[in-house]
Amino acid sequence: MKVAGLGFKRDVTLASLREALLAAGGAEGLAAVATVSGKADAEALKQLARECGVPIMAVAADVLARVDTPTQSKLVAEKFGTGSLAEAAALAVAGPRARLITTRVVSQDGTATAAIAEGDGP
Repeated sequence: MKVAGLGFKRDVTLASLREALLAAGGAEGLAAVATVSGKADAEALKQLARECGVPIMAVAADVLARVDTPTQSKLVAEKFGTGSLAEAAALAVAGPRARLITTRVVSQDGTATAAIAEGDGP
């Protein structure tokens, strides 16, 4: 199971999410996109998921806080308790033995991050 984890600011655009996903490796073979539950209803994310033909998997913030990530953002760590929202969401949804294929990449405008993980699923 291949999952793209996405972190983003509330005012993110579809173009920024798409750019981050492409920089992380693209949508080919994805089973889902994942993010923190409080952001799963963002319109740009819904548009990206429709474009990719995959579901959005919402992950509770307390679950993400228990996921160790190779990259660290001080702001994300303070807000969510994990170093990278994108990496943590991808790993959480891809399953207990998941591994990152791509660590966090950031869109040029800084409003979106994406990481891709692969695993056996939940």
